[in-house]
Amino acid sequence: MHRIINHIFWLICIFAFFSCTPQNENADKKVFNINLDQNLTSLDPAFARNQNAIWMINQIFNGLVQVDKDLNTVPCLAKSWAISKDNLTYTFSLRNDVYFQDDPLFKNGKGRKVVAQDFAYSFYRLIDPKVASSGGWIFSDKVKDANSFKALNDSTFQIELTKPFPAFIKLLSAQYCSVVPKEVVEHYGKDFRNHPVGTGPFKFKYWKEDEILVLLKNENYWEKDGQQRLPYLDAVKVTFISDKQSAFMNFIKKDLDFFNSVDGSYRDDILTKSGKMTRKYKGKFQLFKGPYLCTEYVGILVDTSKILAKNSPLRFKKVRQAINYAIDREKLIKYLRNSIGSPATSGFVPKGMPGFDSIKVKGYHYNPSLALKLLAEAGYPNGKGMPEITLNTSTTYKDLIEFIQGELSAIGLKVKVDVSPSASLRDLMAKNEVNFFRGSWIADYPDAENYLSVFYSKNKVPFGPNYTGYFNKEFDKLFEQSYFEGDEKKRFELYQKMDNMVMEHSSVVPILYDEVVVLLQNNISGYPINPLSLMILKRVKKK
Repeated sequence: MHRIINHIFWLICIFAFFSCTPQNENADKKVFNINLDQNLTSLDPAFARNQNAIWMINQIFNGLVQVDKDLNTVPCLAKSWAISKDNLTYTFSLRNDVYFQDDPLFKNGKGRKVVAQDFAYSFYRLIDPKVASSGGWIFSDKVKDANSFKALNDSTFQIELTKPFPAFIKLLSAQYCSVVPKEVVEHYGKDFRNHPVGTGPFKFKYWKEDEILVLLKNENYWEKDGQQRLPYLDAVKVTFISDKQSAFMNFIKKDLDFFNSVDGSYRDDILTKSGKMTRKYKGKFQLFKGPYLCTEYVGILVDTSKILAKNSPLRFKKVRQAINYAIDREKLIKYLRNSIGSPATSGFVPKGMPGFDSIKVKGYHYNPSLALKLLAEAGYPNGKGMPEITLNTSTTYKDLIEFIQGELSAIGLKVKVDVSPSASLRDLMAKNEVNFFRGSWIADYPDAENYLSVFYSKNKVPFGPNYTGYFNKEFDKLFEQSYFEGDEKKRFELYQKMDNMVMEHSSVVPILYDEVVVLLQNNISGYPINPLSLMILKRVKKK
């Protein structure tokens, strides 16, 4: 009963919005219906730390730059920018036609113009210890203090770095770097999380946590598609049904316009093993797939200063290489994932990342005979004499890890699978307390540096993500060199060289490069698939 009352409440909210127009126009109002299977943690960009928050924040806010469907950095609120010769000073020329969404805290309730000082305030928030933003890492090791962010005048904003970082302009496309109005943030304090005011295509209307979120069209949005002011949609309505099977049934009933990812419980119902839509649903809705910047992998602790690694047979490179050759990734993807994803045979950096090259980076293809040869050379012919190894995973990936267990068993390796909650496994990885573990790395920004930083010595745990304890002076030298390489093509070559070094050493076993899978009703168009799996609704149309 409580849920029914609340649903009536949000219906009244959205109908109230439509009531200001004549009845015959109401029928033309376009509401985009989506479901999120977990509640939102925040609508404050300073806490844009998971996909659901990023998706919704991207509707309400803008940053200096944005990425296009090919992950190129393009202007947003900054119409242009210049980078100094030493790659330390970034100067942005701002648009002068951008206004914050209307809010009672502004003069006469009308949104004021965005100026450079707003960016200086917004960016310092990320490193302000009082805010404790989860996005502090964006700037914390790259700028000195608040004075690193300068408003030279209302339309010129400058950032001074303490060291070069070639991926910096791409990093600024992250939702953490959205502009927020100081007077509204400071009025609401921590409650800004549910009173967001930005410059984006949609404005906040109503949020009942765990139940409903309503965003309305920002009538004063600055961006246009030709002569047409964006967005095309009138509203976005979000529900929070945690059971994916129930949410999928709502999509089938056309109560939802959008459905993201294909869960194992109904994957076979929608997709054939070759990844095509089943006859049952052909023509009933649209299905789109594309590269997603996520590498699923198995990690191996190689830091022999740790007791776990010191006494493990996995300390031998030939054993690790044998494991890499023993896994039939194509079979795994076809039968366990209905061909969602592609075999990770070209390094740790995933398909879809700018600079990815399946020819220049040599990974591992399925070759069980070579795996057996390497095992014998390591002193374990057909696995004889090798002690049992424990492979740690979380519940969600148990089937994938059991498949790998079977593949390793086929070359004579005894593998025990240990299943823990995701949070517990992450904690163990962050302390180097697991020797052999399932992991995934999802890009925070579209540059391969984000992946290769996982193997940089200075990123050792517990302060960084070097969960395998891979330490290589030559790798570190190339990694640091890449920071000073402004030529993108040459930087890509350095990245490829580093990725090859990681592959040869085999402290990771890349399993697959993931894919975005999106289902849309047939009357929806203009939804762009992109490798960051970023939800962009400003050009979406609903017939």
